[in-house]
Amino acid sequence: MHNCQVADLYWRGRDIDSIDFSKLPENYVIRPTIGHSSNYVFLMKGGLNLFDKKPYSEQEIKNILKQEVYKNHHLEFLVEEFLQNENGEHTILTDYKFYCFKGKIACLYVIDRLSPKTGFGAFFDERWNRLRKIQFNYPAAQNLVKPACFEKMVSKAKLLSESYGMFVRLDFYATAKGCVFGEFTPTPSMGTNFTNYGKDLMIEYWNKYCPDSI
Repeated sequence: MHNCQVADLYWRGRDIDSIDFSKLPENYVIRPTIGHSSNYVFLMKGGLNLFDKKPYSEQEIKNILKQEVYKNHHLEFLVEEFLQNENGEHTILTDYKFYCFKGKIACLYVIDRLSPKTGFGAFFDERWNRLRKIQFNYPAAQNLVKPACFEKMVSKAKLLSESYGMFVRLDFYATAKGCVFGEFTPTPSMGTNFTNYGKDLMIEYWNKYCPDSI
């Protein structure tokens, strides 16, 4: 609808046995449609999951996914393109997370991720000016470089946020093919881990731009 690039989709569903690994490229990503904290996400590079640095066979992956869909009848899994970073490398991508209110960007959380739960982060405004700490999730990152597609990210974040119609966090990646949209996150960290400054900033934007959304 809004002409945003996304990762190529190879497979989606609940029938895990129907995944044909022989038709997948050497590098691919598996992620759930419901979840948080990158749980049950596989960044597979030549048989190695970069998130936990462990090798997995196809059957091991299937067994794990089947257990999860059995627990949750609404859950599906996506098998997607493993996006390359701006240097054309298959590695854990930096996250660019925009906290938005009806087309207005309150802040950007940039996470230099090492694993699902480890890494370094910093906060910026839409002009790449560094902000005070807004959440406690990760230690402070140093020397983060603005991506080449940053202006496109900002433009798409505003567009998607305005269409969404209330608060949402929008996740993007800077890749070899430019700005790529990741996902909508309506309740980041379930509203926890915010600093006092972060709470005040979110409340200020909510009251100003989404007063009727609660």
